[in-house]
Amino acid sequence: MDGEAGFQAAYDTVLRQWPVEVESVDVSSPYGRTRVHITGPKDGTPLVLLPGGGTTSVVWFANVGPLSAAHRVYAPDLMGDIGRSVHDGAPLRCADDLTAWLDALFDELRLDGAHLCGHSYGAWIALNYALRAPHRLGRLALLDPTNCFAGMSFGYLGRALPMLLKPSAERVAAFHRWETGRTPENPAWRAFLGSTATARRSKVVAMRRPKPEDLTACAVPALVLLAGRSRAHNVRRVAAEARRLMPGATVTLLPNASHHSLPTEQPVEVNDALTRFLA
Repeated sequence: MDGEAGFQAAYDTVLRQWPVEVESVDVSSPYGRTRVHITGPKDGTPLVLLPGGGTTSVVWFANVGPLSAAHRVYAPDLMGDIGRSVHDGAPLRCADDLTAWLDALFDELRLDGAHLCGHSYGAWIALNYALRAPHRLGRLALLDPTNCFAGMSFGYLGRALPMLLKPSAERVAAFHRWETGRTPENPAWRAFLGSTATARRSKVVAMRRPKPEDLTACAVPALVLLAGRSRAHNVRRVAAEARRLMPGATVTLLPNASHHSLPTEQPVEVNDALTRFLA
């Protein structure tokens, strides 16, 4: 099965690997309908998980079990990116639009006080939301965040460009293998990554780095969890800038993780760090 049908089938296969009972809902917003997968105790503290670009909400298959033990987990597909959210409303032009999209999601699902966690592009969205709506959040967790504290590596962008301009399953696999140094262990996840080459997306908003003064003023308790072997950026520089600009944040390094191995390939370390911080 190829094309969109193959992508949807691969999406369902990974979602079935979630080790918990899942409720899937579509939430209205001015930008379109957002697909959200929900699990965990109804009286648990809400935890919103934003995936990295091109991975969708199903990426949390190795994390949602431990995270949903004490939290009501909400995992949306990003508006504008691949997945089952439908961008058929207002245009997405900048971070403010993504903030408004999340505001609508928080309103509809009554998520005030929720913890917010994101990876990569999802971490950039999460950080921007924390800077604009800190009163709505409990805690903020950023997994190897891109374009938040330092720019991305030119080598990484150069490697990604052919995959983005002319995507194929082979190019997606080669890029992930270059960045992580390995092939994904989970065969369903490996097949899903290949299927994303033909998935439809509408608009991934360009990432502009937050202003230093805004980062310094951030009042939301934050965890910055960095991949020591990330090729997306200079990890030491990201760590130094995160500590300088957000001195109240907890900055932690996972020495053996790469950017695209998070959050799937070393889930125990990620899950332990997140559960300790969110508790």
